[in-house]
Amino acid sequence: MVAMTAMGLGLCSEAVMAASAPAVAPAASPGNLGGQVAQMLFGLLLVVGLIFFLAWLLRRMQGIAPRGGQVIEIIGSRAIGPRDRLLLVQVGKQQILLGHSPGSIEALHVLDEPVEVPIGARPATPEFAQRLMELMGKDHKDKT
Repeated sequence: MVAMTAMGLGLCSEAVMAASAPAVAPAASPGNLGGQVAQMLFGLLLVVGLIFFLAWLLRRMQGIAPRGGQVIEIIGSRAIGPRDRLLLVQVGKQQILLGHSPGSIEALHVLDEPVEVPIGARPATPEFAQRLMELMGKDHKDKT
């Protein structure tokens, strides 16, 4: 009986020590690692999808803004060099020919009679890629 009690106390002390010891996380198994990679890829796709959705939404919201309320409107533009442009700008009922180069914009001529530009010939609002190419000085419209 004494031996049974001593043996029971020994088992109890081992159980108490095991419970009080900090739990050690098991090493990552290959299946668990695959799950983590899949979760990471899903999160990445979710973020990229959110970026594309917000870009689409922003483009739609810009299309809703009224265009008739603008006072200054670019009627046309022409590249005359790699970084120089001519711009025909309408301000109210007056048209002004501007010279644009890096670091300066100059009024070249104020037209006595405004140039009539048909509505269909006016440039449509360019997309992001076209705007980026124009800012970089690589306008594809003027090269054809």
